[in-house]
Amino acid sequence: MTAADAAVRPERSSDRRHREIREAAIGTFLAHGYDGATMEDIAVRAGVSKQTVYKHFVDKQNLFAEIVLSTTDEMDALVSLIAERLTETTDLAKDLEYLAESFLVALMQPRVLRLRRLVISSADRFPEIATAWYEKGFERALGALSKSFGALADRHLLDVDDPATAAEHFVGMLFWIPINKAMFTGDDDYGASHELAPVARAATRAFMSAYGYVPGQGTSGPLE
Repeated sequence: MTAADAAVRPERSSDRRHREIREAAIGTFLAHGYDGATMEDIAVRAGVSKQTVYKHFVDKQNLFAEIVLSTTDEMDALVSLIAERLTETTDLAKDLEYLAESFLVALMQPRVLRLRRLVISSADRFPEIATAWYEKGFERALGALSKSFGALADRHLLDVDDPATAAEHFVGMLFWIPINKAMFTGDDDYGASHELAPVARAATRAFMSAYGYVPGQGTSGPLE
């Protein structure tokens, strides 16, 4: 079977049912939290029996772990966007601003904010799940940014000695206020009710002011 054949192959009934249970579980956990959610609630939302839920997931913790980690797949698009916009950039400030706004729009979605809050509230009980979610999601994006910033320093487009720290500064300036306001106030619609473009623009300008390469002044060369 070719890759094209696999891409158009109809979804198997068991795979569809697994996906539907997982989607129902996400909605249930977000609505009621880990303690408030029950396997029976999830079964009702998915339109299946409780026995069917247990057939696909051995227990609530197993189901919770899968739905949390499955959401990190959404980071793939952002990681790809980093390489797409920065690898061959000819206008770094413009591409960084586009990237910054794309990050804000993606990570300030109500469902993402609610899931983030859910993972944090469960971190003391399931530290391995929270750690894996961070590593496969946010930390992976930081790693991609760090790699791109190192390459941009090699091209004398950025002046950075430590690309990882530069990536943390960029993301920190971008998310510190919007994320904290949304998380502490419970305003999951923050991204829809506030202009995100000016935040992206200001963060990019501050980053370029700190790390932009100035001919004759920059210290960057190929990084060891």
